[in-house]
Amino acid sequence: MCGADYPSMKPAPFNYYAPTSLDEAVALLAELGPRDGRILAGGQSLVPTMAFRIARPAHLIDINGIAELATVTVKDDVLSIGACVRHAALEADTVPGTTGALLRKVVRNIGHYPIRTRGTFCGSVANADPASEWCCLMAALDGVVLAHSQRGTRRVAAADFFRGVMATALEEDELVVAAELPLLREGTATGFVEFSRRKGDFAIAMALVTYRLESGSIVEPRVAIGGAEPQARRLLEAEAELDGQMPSRAAFSRAADAAASAIDPMEDINNTAGYRRKLVQTLLQRALETAA
Repeated sequence: MCGADYPSMKPAPFNYYAPTSLDEAVALLAELGPRDGRILAGGQSLVPTMAFRIARPAHLIDINGIAELATVTVKDDVLSIGACVRHAALEADTVPGTTGALLRKVVRNIGHYPIRTRGTFCGSVANADPASEWCCLMAALDGVVLAHSQRGTRRVAAADFFRGVMATALEEDELVVAAELPLLREGTATGFVEFSRRKGDFAIAMALVTYRLESGSIVEPRVAIGGAEPQARRLLEAEAELDGQMPSRAAFSRAADAAASAIDPMEDINNTAGYRRKLVQTLLQRALETAA
């Protein structure tokens, strides 16, 4: 296809920087952030929008040369995922136990393999797309975002970090250096289900659940949804229907009904609010059944 009306596939001009230390990166961000500077890590969201000139950053700060941001660590039952850790790193046995198994369950739903080898966990969180699987996981497990600037490091709970469609609490001079998740106790049941029209497409809705059993009854239930609303979040109404109940189709159905009633679904050109509401109900029921 050709012609004068065909959109450009080249980004607008920008200045490129490649810091090799965190101090250098945040110094650049402090200077250039107010002047339309952007961070580049995986680039799987930013670069395509630049190619179509939807995004036109004047300055691009590439943090891939900062080795300390490419680590996954576990300390005091907290998993820390650095800003340059790729999605694909979490497909392997990088993280042990139940938490690692949940990460592997979720990550296989993200795009296609080439995307997972470049895109990053923290980049997905910072982008705050409602259809982000990692945002849903962060919401479900009450994750914490570490935002670093020349003023120091700020810890922001996921519930406070996400503020709508691609909107966060991140200041223009702050860099997401890591995301933290509490390790799940061994024996925790987990389930994750999402729906997209084609494999690799953005999810229209998703549901993630975790719970433990004590004396045959559900304790510490966590229910989160993504894709259906402007931001991923936990659904306390659905959790209340599960707490203290024995795992059963009836209990799961009540939780799914509560979720469908509690959400305020988005509408778009392809999906009505009613469709997303019904989809969340179905997906949560399936996520609970797979967890059981």
